[in-house]
Amino acid sequence: MSELLRLWPDPAGPLTDRALAAQYPRAAGPWLRVNFVTSLDGAVTLDGYSEGLSSPGDKRVFHALRGLADAVLVAAGTVRHEGYGPLGTSPAQQELRAELGLPPYPTMVVVSRSLDLDPRASVFAGAPVRPVVLTCAAAPDRPDLAAAADVVAFGDQEVDLRAALAALHARGLAQVLCEGGPALLGALTAADLVDELCLTVAPLLAGAGPGRITAGPPSAPRPLPLRHILAADGQLMLRYARD
Repeated sequence: MSELLRLWPDPAGPLTDRALAAQYPRAAGPWLRVNFVTSLDGAVTLDGYSEGLSSPGDKRVFHALRGLADAVLVAAGTVRHEGYGPLGTSPAQQELRAELGLPPYPTMVVVSRSLDLDPRASVFAGAPVRPVVLTCAAAPDRPDLAAAADVVAFGDQEVDLRAALAALHARGLAQVLCEGGPALLGALTAADLVDELCLTVAPLLAGAGPGRITAGPPSAPRPLPLRHILAADGQLMLRYARD
């Protein structure tokens, strides 16, 4: 197990899995948490994938955040490119989730305007909880996908993310973890829906080429105060959140 330390505030560690989860408290109400990894010079991928920027410590944070979420929100392009599989939780995570009054597994939620998704993919076919696909009215009719997931439309030509998140909250999925990609983060930021950003900074320079963690039209800057700094494997794990 990779050694994780809290550098600020109140230095402590090594952090057990329970102590690590405690660094990421669940909010009292609806909350959108975003998790990304980046290089020192802002790259969101290395050789085309985020895996090259990760580390054992970062993966511990990644799984801890999933274990605390009601739903994991991901853009369809990220699901396809990164080869997403079913959302699983360890027995220890299921024990913690039970203590928090949560079901054993979070719900996978995929955002797709075009519904270019394969219902036979393991992210759907092997899901322990029926996934949700958020789309818009202009999307094609996909009865095969509707057989594998709840396909719900919000908005006409684009997915209305504010309405979609409100619908997730109405389903009891109040604590939502977004894992990307950049265009989805850009849209969520533009709609002022991001409550928290968990950012792992990898100690390397990726060079020119890869995109940033956010993409899309410019939007107004929004302050997110720093809440903690963790460290492992030469990486920094930063948590920023609204007041």
